[in-house]
Amino acid sequence: MIDDLKLYQKILELQIIKDDLLKDAFSQSSEKKMPFAEFLLDRDIVSDENLGKIIADIYEVPFIKLSSVPIDDSVLQIIPEIVAKKQKIIAFKKDQNGFHLAMFEPSNLEIQDFIKKKTGEHLVPYFATNRDIVNTFSLYSKKVSQAFNEILTRNIEEAKIKKNADPSIIKIVDTIITYAYQNKASDVHLEPHKNESLARFRIDGVLHDIVELPYILHAQIVTRIKVLSELRTDEHFTAQDGKMQFTIDPSTDSSENLDIRVSIVPVTEGEKIVLRLLASKSREFSLVDLGILQRDLNKLKRAYEKPWGMILATGPTGCGKTTTMYAVLKILNQRNVNIMTIEDPVEYEIAGVNQIQVNPKTGLTFAKGLRSIVRQDPDIILVGEIRDHETAEIAVNSAMTGHLVLSTLHTNNAATSLPRLYDMQIEPFLIASSINLVIAQRLVRSICLKCRVSYEISQKEIKQFVSANLLKNLFGTKETLRLYKGKGCPVCHQSGYKGRIGIFEVLEIDDGIREAIVDHKDASIIQNLAIKSGMRTMVEDGLEKVKEGITTMDEVFRVTKE
Repeated sequence: MIDDLKLYQKILELQIIKDDLLKDAFSQSSEKKMPFAEFLLDRDIVSDENLGKIIADIYEVPFIKLSSVPIDDSVLQIIPEIVAKKQKIIAFKKDQNGFHLAMFEPSNLEIQDFIKKKTGEHLVPYFATNRDIVNTFSLYSKKVSQAFNEILTRNIEEAKIKKNADPSIIKIVDTIITYAYQNKASDVHLEPHKNESLARFRIDGVLHDIVELPYILHAQIVTRIKVLSELRTDEHFTAQDGKMQFTIDPSTDSSENLDIRVSIVPVTEGEKIVLRLLASKSREFSLVDLGILQRDLNKLKRAYEKPWGMILATGPTGCGKTTTMYAVLKILNQRNVNIMTIEDPVEYEIAGVNQIQVNPKTGLTFAKGLRSIVRQDPDIILVGEIRDHETAEIAVNSAMTGHLVLSTLHTNNAATSLPRLYDMQIEPFLIASSINLVIAQRLVRSICLKCRVSYEISQKEIKQFVSANLLKNLFGTKETLRLYKGKGCPVCHQSGYKGRIGIFEVLEIDDGIREAIVDHKDASIIQNLAIKSGMRTMVEDGLEKVKEGITTMDEVFRVTKE
Protein backbone atom coordinates (compact mmCIF):
# COMPACT_ATOMS: atom_id res chain seq x y z
CA MET A 1 0.00 0.00 0.00
CA ILE A 2 1.09 3.58 -0.69
CA ASP A 3 2.23 5.55 2.36
CA ASP A 4 -0.80 7.25 3.98
CA LEU A 5 0.93 10.55 4.68
CA LYS A 6 2.35 10.75 1.16
CA LEU A 7 -1.13 10.16 -0.30
CA TYR A 8 -2.65 12.77 2.03
CA GLN A 9 -0.06 15.37 1.00
CA LYS A 10 -0.53 14.61 -2.70
CA ILE A 11 -4.33 15.05 -2.53
CA LEU A 12 -3.87 18.20 -0.45
CA GLU A 13 -1.53 19.55 -3.12
CA LEU A 14 -4.00 18.76 -5.93
CA GLN A 15 -6.87 20.52 -4.06
CA ILE A 16 -9.47 18.02 -5.30
CA ILE A 17 -11.06 17.51 -1.85
CA LYS A 18 -11.90 20.30 0.59
CA ASP A 19 -9.12 20.73 3.15
CA ASP A 20 -11.36 20.23 6.21
CA LEU A 21 -12.99 17.10 4.74
CA LEU A 22 -9.59 15.65 3.80
CA LYS A 23 -8.12 16.41 7.23
CA ASP A 24 -11.10 14.84 8.99
CA ALA A 25 -10.91 11.72 6.78
CA PHE A 26 -7.18 11.34 7.47
CA SER A 27 -7.79 11.65 11.22
CA GLN A 28 -10.64 9.10 11.18
CA SER A 29 -8.66 6.58 9.11
CA SER A 30 -5.77 6.83 11.63
CA GLU A 31 -8.14 6.29 14.56
CA LYS A 32 -9.69 3.25 12.90
CA LYS A 33 -6.23 1.98 11.85
CA MET A 34 -7.57 1.74 8.31
CA PRO A 35 -5.42 2.50 5.21
CA PHE A 36 -6.18 6.06 4.09
CA ALA A 37 -6.89 5.02 0.48
CA GLU A 38 -9.32 2.34 1.67
CA PHE A 39 -11.08 4.85 3.96
CA LEU A 40 -11.53 7.38 1.13
CA LEU A 41 -13.14 4.71 -1.06
CA ASP A 42 -15.21 3.28 1.79
CA ARG A 43 -16.77 6.69 2.48
CA ASP A 44 -17.20 7.56 -1.23
CA ILE A 45 -15.03 10.66 -0.77
CA VAL A 46 -13.22 9.97 -4.03
CA SER A 47 -13.93 7.55 -6.88
CA ASP A 48 -11.84 4.41 -7.38
CA GLU A 49 -10.59 5.61 -10.77
CA ASN A 50 -9.62 9.12 -9.63
CA LEU A 51 -7.81 7.74 -6.59
CA GLY A 52 -6.01 5.28 -8.87
CA LYS A 53 -4.75 8.10 -11.08
CA ILE A 54 -3.38 9.95 -8.01
CA ILE A 55 -1.60 6.84 -6.69
CA ALA A 56 -0.17 6.06 -10.16
CA ASP A 57 1.25 9.59 -10.20
CA ILE A 58 2.92 8.99 -6.83
CA TYR A 59 4.44 5.72 -8.12
CA GLU A 60 5.43 7.56 -11.34
CA VAL A 61 3.89 4.90 -13.58
CA PRO A 62 0.90 5.06 -15.98
CA PHE A 63 -2.60 4.34 -14.68
CA ILE A 64 -4.61 1.53 -16.30
CA LYS A 65 -8.31 0.79 -16.00
CA LEU A 66 -8.47 -2.94 -16.72
CA SER A 67 -12.24 -2.97 -17.07
CA SER A 68 -11.92 -0.87 -20.23
CA VAL A 69 -9.34 -2.98 -22.11
CA PRO A 70 -9.75 -6.39 -23.79
CA ILE A 71 -7.30 -8.97 -22.42
CA ASP A 72 -6.17 -11.88 -24.57
CA ASP A 73 -6.20 -15.23 -22.73
CA SER A 74 -2.67 -16.12 -23.89
CA VAL A 75 -1.36 -12.91 -22.31
CA LEU A 76 -3.40 -13.35 -19.10
CA GLN A 77 -2.09 -16.90 -18.58
CA ILE A 78 1.55 -15.72 -18.61
CA ILE A 79 1.04 -15.14 -14.87
CA PRO A 80 -0.53 -18.19 -13.15
CA GLU A 81 -3.78 -17.49 -11.32
CA ILE A 82 -2.33 -18.31 -7.89
CA VAL A 83 0.55 -15.82 -8.42
CA ALA A 84 -1.78 -13.15 -9.84
CA LYS A 85 -4.06 -13.35 -6.81
CA LYS A 86 -1.24 -13.40 -4.26
CA GLN A 87 0.70 -10.53 -5.85
CA LYS A 88 -2.33 -8.61 -7.21
CA ILE A 89 -0.91 -8.40 -10.69
CA ILE A 90 -2.42 -8.88 -14.17
CA ALA A 91 -0.67 -9.22 -17.54
CA PHE A 92 -2.99 -7.40 -19.95
CA LYS A 93 -1.06 -6.67 -23.18
CA LYS A 94 1.99 -7.73 -25.19
CA ASP A 95 3.55 -5.61 -27.95
CA GLN A 96 6.97 -4.57 -29.22
CA ASN A 97 7.72 -3.01 -25.83
CA GLY A 98 7.18 -6.32 -24.00
CA PHE A 99 4.56 -7.36 -21.45
CA HIS A 100 2.35 -4.68 -19.92
CA LEU A 101 1.57 -5.44 -16.27
CA ALA A 102 -1.20 -3.96 -14.12
CA MET A 103 0.06 -3.95 -10.53
CA PHE A 104 -1.35 -2.87 -7.19
CA GLU A 105 2.23 -2.35 -5.99
CA PRO A 106 4.41 -1.23 -8.93
CA SER A 107 7.30 -0.82 -6.48
CA ASN A 108 7.47 -4.62 -6.06
CA LEU A 109 10.65 -5.24 -8.08
CA GLU A 110 11.00 -8.82 -6.84
CA ILE A 111 7.90 -10.06 -8.69
CA GLN A 112 8.87 -8.05 -11.76
CA ASP A 113 12.29 -9.77 -11.83
CA PHE A 114 10.61 -13.16 -11.47
CA ILE A 115 8.29 -12.52 -14.43
CA LYS A 116 11.11 -11.03 -16.50
CA LYS A 117 13.24 -14.16 -16.00
CA LYS A 118 10.28 -16.41 -16.79
CA THR A 119 9.29 -14.62 -20.01
CA GLY A 120 12.61 -13.17 -21.15
CA GLU A 121 10.68 -10.04 -22.12
CA HIS A 122 10.88 -6.40 -21.11
CA LEU A 123 8.13 -5.37 -18.64
CA VAL A 124 6.05 -2.18 -18.60
CA PRO A 125 4.49 -1.70 -15.12
CA TYR A 126 1.21 0.21 -14.59
CA PHE A 127 -0.81 0.95 -11.47
CA ALA A 128 -4.32 -0.53 -11.25
CA THR A 129 -6.66 -0.27 -8.29
CA ASN A 130 -7.29 -3.23 -6.01
CA ARG A 131 -10.97 -3.40 -7.01
CA ASP A 132 -10.14 -3.39 -10.71
CA ILE A 133 -7.53 -6.15 -10.35
CA VAL A 134 -9.76 -8.33 -8.15
CA ASN A 135 -12.66 -7.99 -10.62
CA THR A 136 -10.34 -9.03 -13.46
CA PHE A 137 -9.52 -12.32 -11.71
CA SER A 138 -12.86 -13.60 -13.05
CA LEU A 139 -11.15 -13.96 -16.45
CA TYR A 140 -9.35 -16.99 -15.01
CA SER A 141 -12.69 -18.70 -14.36
CA LYS A 142 -12.47 -20.90 -17.46
CA LYS A 143 -9.92 -23.01 -15.57
CA VAL A 144 -12.23 -23.11 -12.56
CA SER A 145 -14.93 -24.54 -14.86
CA GLN A 146 -12.59 -27.30 -16.05
CA ALA A 147 -11.57 -28.13 -12.46
CA PHE A 148 -15.23 -28.23 -11.43
CA ASN A 149 -16.09 -30.78 -14.11
CA GLU A 150 -13.04 -32.94 -13.27
CA ILE A 151 -13.76 -33.00 -9.52
CA LEU A 152 -17.48 -33.58 -10.05
CA THR A 153 -16.90 -36.42 -12.52
CA ARG A 154 -14.45 -38.14 -10.16
CA ASN A 155 -16.77 -37.89 -7.15
CA ILE A 156 -19.87 -38.94 -9.09
CA GLU A 157 -18.11 -42.17 -10.08
CA GLU A 158 -17.03 -42.78 -6.47
CA ALA A 159 -20.54 -42.09 -5.19
CA LYS A 160 -22.09 -44.55 -7.66
CA ILE A 161 -19.57 -47.34 -6.94
CA LYS A 162 -19.10 -47.14 -3.16
CA LYS A 163 -21.71 -48.39 -0.75
CA ASN A 164 -20.72 -45.73 1.78
CA ALA A 165 -20.87 -42.72 -0.51
CA ASP A 166 -20.99 -40.00 2.14
CA PRO A 167 -17.48 -38.54 1.52
CA SER A 168 -18.16 -38.29 -2.23
CA ILE A 169 -21.62 -36.73 -1.75
CA ILE A 170 -20.05 -34.19 0.64
CA LYS A 171 -17.49 -33.27 -2.03
CA ILE A 172 -20.17 -33.01 -4.74
CA VAL A 173 -22.27 -30.60 -2.63
CA ASP A 174 -19.17 -28.61 -1.60
CA THR A 175 -18.01 -28.37 -5.24
CA ILE A 176 -21.40 -27.17 -6.50
CA ILE A 177 -21.64 -24.43 -3.84
CA THR A 178 -18.00 -23.34 -4.33
CA TYR A 179 -18.38 -23.19 -8.10
CA ALA A 180 -21.63 -21.22 -7.75
CA TYR A 181 -19.83 -18.71 -5.51
CA GLN A 182 -16.88 -18.40 -7.89
CA ASN A 183 -19.28 -17.66 -10.75
CA LYS A 184 -21.13 -15.06 -8.63
CA ALA A 185 -24.38 -17.01 -8.73
CA SER A 186 -27.15 -15.69 -6.48
CA ASP A 187 -29.12 -18.98 -6.46
CA VAL A 188 -28.49 -22.68 -7.03
CA HIS A 189 -31.39 -24.83 -8.30
CA LEU A 190 -31.14 -28.63 -7.96
CA GLU A 191 -34.04 -30.11 -9.89
CA PRO A 192 -34.98 -33.82 -10.10
CA HIS A 193 -36.05 -34.98 -13.56
CA LYS A 194 -36.97 -38.43 -14.84
CA ASN A 195 -33.45 -39.50 -15.80
CA GLU A 196 -31.16 -36.94 -14.21
CA SER A 197 -30.76 -34.28 -11.54
CA LEU A 198 -30.15 -30.86 -13.12
CA ALA A 199 -28.03 -28.19 -11.42
CA ARG A 200 -28.81 -24.64 -12.57
CA PHE A 201 -27.27 -21.36 -11.39
CA ARG A 202 -28.86 -17.92 -11.50
CA ILE A 203 -26.03 -15.67 -12.69
CA ASP A 204 -26.67 -11.97 -13.29
CA GLY A 205 -30.40 -12.57 -12.92
CA VAL A 206 -30.59 -15.31 -15.57
CA LEU A 207 -30.76 -19.09 -15.00
CA HIS A 208 -28.07 -21.24 -16.68
CA ASP A 209 -28.01 -25.04 -16.98
CA ILE A 210 -24.67 -26.04 -15.46
CA VAL A 211 -24.44 -29.80 -15.10
CA GLU A 212 -26.56 -32.96 -15.23
CA LEU A 213 -26.01 -35.34 -12.32
CA PRO A 214 -27.14 -38.99 -12.20
CA TYR A 215 -30.70 -39.20 -10.82
CA ILE A 216 -29.56 -41.92 -8.39
CA LEU A 217 -27.53 -39.30 -6.46
CA HIS A 218 -30.30 -36.71 -6.09
CA ALA A 219 -31.83 -38.16 -2.91
CA GLN A 220 -28.38 -38.33 -1.25
CA ILE A 221 -27.65 -34.70 -2.18
CA VAL A 222 -31.03 -33.67 -0.72
CA THR A 223 -30.24 -35.53 2.51
CA ARG A 224 -26.81 -33.90 2.76
CA ILE A 225 -28.30 -30.41 2.38
CA LYS A 226 -31.05 -31.21 4.90
CA VAL A 227 -28.42 -32.28 7.43
CA LEU A 228 -26.40 -29.08 6.88
CA SER A 229 -29.49 -26.90 7.26
CA GLU A 230 -30.95 -28.88 10.21
CA LEU A 231 -34.14 -29.91 8.40
CA ARG A 232 -36.06 -33.16 8.81
CA THR A 233 -34.42 -35.90 6.72
CA ASP A 234 -37.44 -38.22 7.05
CA GLU A 235 -39.92 -35.70 5.60
CA HIS A 236 -40.28 -35.84 1.81
CA PHE A 237 -43.80 -34.56 1.07
CA THR A 238 -43.84 -31.15 2.80
CA ALA A 239 -42.05 -27.92 1.90
CA GLN A 240 -39.21 -27.06 4.30
CA ASP A 241 -37.21 -23.85 4.74
CA GLY A 242 -33.92 -23.52 6.57
CA LYS A 243 -30.47 -21.99 6.47
CA MET A 244 -26.88 -23.14 6.64
CA GLN A 245 -23.37 -21.71 6.72
CA PHE A 246 -20.62 -22.65 4.30
CA THR A 247 -16.98 -21.55 4.21
CA ILE A 248 -15.25 -20.97 0.87
CA ASP A 249 -11.50 -21.81 0.87
CA PRO A 250 -11.46 -22.36 4.67
CA SER A 251 -7.68 -22.85 4.87
CA THR A 252 -6.71 -19.65 3.01
CA ASP A 253 -6.53 -15.92 3.77
CA SER A 254 -9.25 -15.31 1.14
CA SER A 255 -11.79 -17.53 2.93
CA GLU A 256 -15.35 -16.27 3.13
CA ASN A 257 -18.40 -17.37 5.08
CA LEU A 258 -21.61 -17.81 3.09
CA ASP A 259 -25.02 -17.66 4.68
CA ILE A 260 -27.22 -19.91 2.56
CA ARG A 261 -31.02 -19.88 2.69
CA VAL A 262 -32.46 -23.28 1.82
CA SER A 263 -35.88 -24.01 0.30
CA ILE A 264 -36.98 -27.60 -0.39
CA VAL A 265 -40.32 -28.42 -2.01
CA PRO A 266 -41.78 -31.75 -3.22
CA VAL A 267 -42.22 -31.99 -7.02
CA THR A 268 -43.38 -34.89 -9.20
CA GLU A 269 -39.91 -36.48 -9.54
CA GLY A 270 -38.65 -35.93 -5.98
CA GLU A 271 -37.62 -32.85 -3.99
CA LYS A 272 -36.41 -29.64 -5.59
CA ILE A 273 -33.81 -27.52 -3.74
CA VAL A 274 -33.12 -23.83 -4.15
CA LEU A 275 -30.11 -22.35 -2.33
CA ARG A 276 -29.86 -18.54 -2.00
CA LEU A 277 -26.19 -17.61 -1.55
CA LEU A 278 -25.61 -14.59 0.68
CA ALA A 279 -21.93 -13.63 0.74
CA SER A 280 -20.85 -10.88 3.12
CA LYS A 281 -18.27 -9.57 0.63
CA SER A 282 -20.97 -9.11 -2.02
CA ARG A 283 -22.39 -6.30 0.13
CA GLU A 284 -19.04 -4.55 0.50
CA PHE A 285 -19.87 -2.14 -2.29
CA SER A 286 -19.47 1.59 -2.33
CA LEU A 287 -22.13 3.69 -4.04
CA VAL A 288 -19.74 4.25 -6.96
CA ASP A 289 -19.29 0.47 -7.37
CA LEU A 290 -23.06 0.12 -7.63
CA GLY A 291 -23.09 2.43 -10.65
CA ILE A 292 -24.28 5.75 -9.20
CA LEU A 293 -22.61 8.49 -11.21
CA GLN A 294 -21.08 11.54 -9.56
CA ARG A 295 -23.90 13.96 -10.31
CA ASP A 296 -26.46 11.71 -8.60
CA LEU A 297 -23.99 10.81 -5.87
CA ASN A 298 -23.82 14.49 -4.88
CA LYS A 299 -27.63 14.60 -4.49
CA LEU A 300 -27.61 11.44 -2.37
CA LYS A 301 -24.80 12.79 -0.22
CA ARG A 302 -26.76 15.98 0.50
CA ALA A 303 -29.71 13.83 1.60
CA TYR A 304 -27.87 11.41 3.90
CA GLU A 305 -25.82 14.18 5.51
CA LYS A 306 -29.02 15.76 6.83
CA PRO A 307 -29.78 14.79 10.47
CA TRP A 308 -33.42 13.99 9.71
CA GLY A 309 -35.77 13.14 6.85
CA MET A 310 -36.35 10.09 4.67
CA ILE A 311 -34.49 8.48 1.77
CA LEU A 312 -36.52 5.98 -0.27
CA ALA A 313 -35.22 3.36 -2.72
CA THR A 314 -37.81 2.04 -5.16
CA GLY A 315 -38.06 -0.64 -7.79
CA PRO A 316 -39.20 -4.25 -8.28
CA THR A 317 -37.99 -7.23 -6.24
CA GLY A 318 -34.35 -8.07 -6.93
CA CYS A 319 -33.33 -4.67 -8.33
CA GLY A 320 -30.72 -4.03 -5.61
CA LYS A 321 -32.64 -1.57 -3.38
CA THR A 322 -31.39 -3.14 -0.14
CA THR A 323 -27.80 -3.19 -1.42
CA THR A 324 -28.02 0.56 -2.09
CA MET A 325 -29.41 1.22 1.40
CA TYR A 326 -26.64 -0.93 2.94
CA ALA A 327 -24.02 1.08 1.02
CA VAL A 328 -25.44 4.29 2.54
CA LEU A 329 -25.53 2.70 6.01
CA LYS A 330 -21.88 1.73 5.65
CA ILE A 331 -20.99 5.41 5.18
CA LEU A 332 -23.17 6.54 8.11
CA ASN A 333 -21.99 3.78 10.46
CA GLN A 334 -19.97 5.73 13.05
CA ARG A 335 -19.49 5.05 16.76
CA ASN A 336 -21.20 8.32 17.73
CA VAL A 337 -24.60 7.34 16.27
CA ASN A 338 -27.18 4.67 17.11
CA ILE A 339 -28.30 2.82 13.97
CA MET A 340 -31.19 0.37 14.13
CA THR A 341 -32.87 -1.67 11.41
CA ILE A 342 -36.04 -3.74 11.04
CA GLU A 343 -35.73 -6.19 8.12
CA ASP A 344 -37.35 -9.26 6.58
CA PRO A 345 -35.05 -11.07 6.37
CA VAL A 346 -31.82 -9.75 7.89
CA GLU A 347 -29.64 -10.97 5.04
CA TYR A 348 -26.29 -9.55 6.14
CA GLU A 349 -24.98 -8.61 9.54
CA ILE A 350 -23.40 -5.16 9.77
CA ALA A 351 -20.91 -4.65 12.58
CA GLY A 352 -22.00 -1.83 14.90
CA VAL A 353 -25.63 -1.83 13.69
CA ASN A 354 -28.55 -3.19 15.74
CA GLN A 355 -30.61 -5.33 13.36
CA ILE A 356 -34.09 -6.75 14.10
CA GLN A 357 -35.61 -9.67 12.19
CA VAL A 358 -39.36 -9.45 11.46
CA ASN A 359 -41.15 -12.47 12.94
CA PRO A 360 -44.94 -12.62 12.29
CA LYS A 361 -45.23 -15.80 14.40
CA THR A 362 -44.38 -13.80 17.53
CA GLY A 363 -46.27 -10.70 16.38
CA LEU A 364 -43.09 -8.78 15.51
CA THR A 365 -44.22 -6.98 12.34
CA PHE A 366 -42.56 -4.02 10.60
CA ALA A 367 -44.96 -1.64 12.33
CA LYS A 368 -44.54 -3.10 15.85
CA GLY A 369 -40.78 -3.41 15.45
CA LEU A 370 -40.56 0.19 14.23
CA ARG A 371 -42.57 1.42 17.22
CA SER A 372 -40.06 -0.32 19.51
CA ILE A 373 -37.08 1.09 17.59
CA VAL A 374 -38.32 4.67 18.04
CA ARG A 375 -38.17 4.13 21.83
CA GLN A 376 -34.53 2.97 21.56
CA ASP A 377 -33.10 6.49 21.03
CA PRO A 378 -32.02 5.90 17.39
CA ASP A 379 -30.27 8.43 15.17
CA ILE A 380 -30.66 6.44 11.95
CA ILE A 381 -33.37 3.88 11.16
CA LEU A 382 -33.52 1.42 8.25
CA VAL A 383 -36.98 -0.01 7.55
CA GLY A 384 -36.59 -2.98 5.20
CA GLU A 385 -39.81 -2.21 3.33
CA ILE A 386 -42.84 0.06 3.75
CA ARG A 387 -45.82 -2.20 3.07
CA ASP A 388 -48.81 -0.68 4.85
CA HIS A 389 -50.33 2.49 6.30
CA GLU A 390 -49.15 1.87 9.87
CA THR A 391 -45.49 1.33 8.92
CA ALA A 392 -45.57 4.31 6.53
CA GLU A 393 -47.10 6.57 9.18
CA ILE A 394 -44.52 5.70 11.86
CA ALA A 395 -41.64 6.02 9.36
CA VAL A 396 -42.82 9.45 8.15
CA ASN A 397 -43.35 10.71 11.70
CA SER A 398 -39.90 9.42 12.71
CA ALA A 399 -38.36 11.27 9.75
CA MET A 400 -40.04 14.48 10.89
CA THR A 401 -38.95 14.19 14.53
CA GLY A 402 -35.18 14.18 14.23
CA HIS A 403 -34.38 10.76 12.72
CA LEU A 404 -32.80 9.88 9.39
CA VAL A 405 -34.96 7.08 7.95
CA LEU A 406 -33.95 4.81 5.06
CA SER A 407 -36.52 2.51 3.47
CA THR A 408 -37.74 0.82 0.28
CA LEU A 409 -40.97 0.75 -1.73
CA HIS A 410 -42.21 -1.27 -4.70
CA THR A 411 -42.90 1.28 -7.48
CA ASN A 412 -41.83 1.58 -11.11
CA ASN A 413 -40.00 4.89 -10.90
CA ALA A 414 -39.05 7.63 -8.43
CA ALA A 415 -42.05 9.90 -9.07
CA THR A 416 -44.69 7.17 -8.57
CA SER A 417 -43.43 6.45 -5.04
CA LEU A 418 -45.01 9.71 -3.82
CA PRO A 419 -48.58 8.91 -4.99
CA ARG A 420 -47.98 5.39 -3.57
CA LEU A 421 -47.72 7.02 -0.15
CA TYR A 422 -50.97 8.91 -0.85
CA ASP A 423 -52.55 5.49 -1.42
CA MET A 424 -51.29 4.45 2.02
CA GLN A 425 -53.34 7.36 3.42
CA ILE A 426 -50.33 9.50 4.38
CA GLU A 427 -51.19 13.20 4.30
CA PRO A 428 -49.50 14.98 1.36
CA PHE A 429 -48.08 17.74 3.60
CA LEU A 430 -46.38 15.04 5.73
CA ILE A 431 -44.85 13.44 2.63
CA ALA A 432 -43.60 16.82 1.39
CA SER A 433 -42.11 17.68 4.79
CA SER A 434 -40.38 14.36 5.49
CA ILE A 435 -38.92 12.96 2.25
CA ASN A 436 -35.51 14.26 1.17
CA LEU A 437 -34.79 12.01 -1.79
CA VAL A 438 -36.13 9.07 -3.82
CA ILE A 439 -33.89 6.67 -5.76
CA ALA A 440 -35.38 4.39 -8.41
CA GLN A 441 -33.18 1.66 -9.83
CA ARG A 442 -32.83 -1.46 -11.96
CA LEU A 443 -29.98 -3.91 -12.52
CA VAL A 444 -28.57 -4.36 -16.02
CA ARG A 445 -26.06 -7.00 -17.06
CA SER A 446 -22.54 -5.74 -17.80
CA ILE A 447 -20.81 -6.65 -21.05
CA CYS A 448 -18.29 -9.48 -20.57
CA LEU A 449 -14.80 -7.96 -20.83
CA LYS A 450 -13.37 -11.22 -22.11
CA CYS A 451 -15.39 -11.18 -25.34
CA ARG A 452 -16.37 -7.51 -25.69
CA VAL A 453 -16.29 -6.21 -29.28
CA SER A 454 -17.27 -2.89 -30.82
CA TYR A 455 -19.70 -2.36 -33.66
CA GLU A 456 -21.22 0.56 -35.55
CA ILE A 457 -24.90 1.46 -35.66
CA SER A 458 -26.62 4.41 -37.30
CA GLN A 459 -28.66 6.90 -35.28
CA LYS A 460 -31.61 6.17 -37.60
CA GLU A 461 -31.74 2.56 -36.38
CA ILE A 462 -32.24 3.56 -32.75
CA LYS A 463 -34.35 6.71 -33.13
CA GLN A 464 -37.46 4.54 -32.94
CA PHE A 465 -36.47 3.62 -29.35
CA VAL A 466 -34.81 6.85 -28.15
CA SER A 467 -35.85 10.46 -28.61
CA ALA A 468 -33.78 12.60 -30.99
CA ASN A 469 -32.95 15.10 -28.22
CA LEU A 470 -31.63 12.39 -25.90
CA LEU A 471 -29.50 10.90 -28.69
CA LYS A 472 -28.10 14.32 -29.50
CA ASN A 473 -27.28 15.06 -25.84
CA LEU A 474 -25.46 11.75 -25.39
CA PHE A 475 -23.81 11.12 -28.75
CA GLY A 476 -23.77 14.50 -30.50
CA THR A 477 -24.64 14.82 -34.19
CA LYS A 478 -22.67 11.83 -35.49
CA GLU A 479 -24.74 9.74 -37.88
CA THR A 480 -22.92 6.54 -36.91
CA LEU A 481 -22.36 5.48 -33.30
CA ARG A 482 -19.73 3.07 -31.97
CA LEU A 483 -21.23 0.79 -29.33
CA TYR A 484 -20.16 -2.47 -27.65
CA LYS A 485 -21.50 -5.97 -27.07
CA GLY A 486 -20.23 -9.36 -25.90
CA LYS A 487 -19.99 -12.03 -28.59
CA GLY A 488 -20.11 -14.90 -26.03
CA CYS A 489 -17.33 -17.00 -24.49
CA PRO A 490 -16.82 -19.74 -21.82
CA VAL A 491 -16.27 -17.10 -19.11
CA CYS A 492 -19.78 -15.64 -19.56
CA HIS A 493 -21.47 -18.97 -20.45
CA GLN A 494 -21.83 -17.70 -24.05
CA SER A 495 -24.24 -14.96 -22.89
CA GLY A 496 -22.01 -11.96 -23.70
CA TYR A 497 -22.58 -10.60 -20.18
CA LYS A 498 -20.65 -10.92 -16.91
CA GLY A 499 -21.78 -9.20 -13.69
CA ARG A 500 -24.43 -6.54 -13.16
CA ILE A 501 -24.50 -2.81 -12.48
CA GLY A 502 -27.29 -0.44 -11.47
CA ILE A 503 -29.02 2.22 -13.52
CA PHE A 504 -30.64 4.94 -11.45
CA GLU A 505 -32.83 8.01 -11.34
CA VAL A 506 -32.41 10.20 -8.28
CA LEU A 507 -35.29 12.55 -7.45
CA GLU A 508 -34.26 15.28 -5.03
CA ILE A 509 -37.27 16.92 -3.36
CA ASP A 510 -37.06 20.68 -3.99
CA ASP A 511 -39.59 23.46 -3.29
CA GLY A 512 -41.41 23.00 -6.61
CA ILE A 513 -41.88 19.27 -6.06
CA ARG A 514 -42.96 19.84 -2.44
CA GLU A 515 -45.64 22.22 -3.67
CA ALA A 516 -46.83 19.63 -6.23
CA ILE A 517 -47.00 16.95 -3.50
CA VAL A 518 -49.04 19.21 -1.18
CA ASP A 519 -51.40 19.93 -4.11
CA HIS A 520 -51.83 16.15 -4.55
CA LYS A 521 -50.44 16.20 -8.12
CA ASP A 522 -50.05 12.90 -9.97
CA ALA A 523 -46.77 11.12 -10.80
CA SER A 524 -46.47 12.44 -14.39
CA ILE A 525 -46.49 16.07 -13.22
CA ILE A 526 -43.94 15.32 -10.47
CA GLN A 527 -41.78 13.46 -13.02
CA ASN A 528 -41.79 16.44 -15.42
CA LEU A 529 -40.92 18.87 -12.61
CA ALA A 530 -38.02 16.63 -11.53
CA ILE A 531 -36.68 16.42 -15.10
CA LYS A 532 -36.86 20.22 -15.41
CA SER A 533 -34.88 20.42 -12.15
CA GLY A 534 -32.14 18.24 -13.68
CA MET A 535 -33.14 14.67 -12.82
CA ARG A 536 -31.69 12.12 -15.21
CA THR A 537 -34.15 9.27 -15.90
CA MET A 538 -33.17 5.60 -15.66
CA VAL A 539 -33.15 5.34 -19.46
CA GLU A 540 -30.76 8.30 -19.70
CA ASP A 541 -28.51 6.85 -17.00
CA GLY A 542 -28.57 3.49 -18.76
CA LEU A 543 -27.70 5.00 -22.15
CA GLU A 544 -24.78 6.84 -20.53
CA LYS A 545 -23.48 3.40 -19.49
CA VAL A 546 -24.15 2.10 -23.03
CA LYS A 547 -22.01 4.94 -24.40
CA GLU A 548 -19.21 4.00 -21.98
CA GLY A 549 -19.29 0.36 -23.15
CA ILE A 550 -20.53 -0.98 -19.80
CA THR A 551 -23.85 -2.44 -20.98
CA THR A 552 -26.02 -2.70 -24.10
CA MET A 553 -29.14 -0.90 -25.33
CA ASP A 554 -31.01 -4.22 -25.30
CA GLU A 555 -30.33 -4.55 -21.57
CA VAL A 556 -31.41 -0.99 -20.77
CA PHE A 557 -34.69 -1.36 -22.66
CA ARG A 558 -35.27 -4.86 -21.23
CA VAL A 559 -35.28 -3.63 -17.61
CA THR A 560 -36.95 -0.24 -18.12
CA LYS A 561 -39.92 -1.22 -20.30
CA GLU A 562 -43.21 -0.91 -18.43
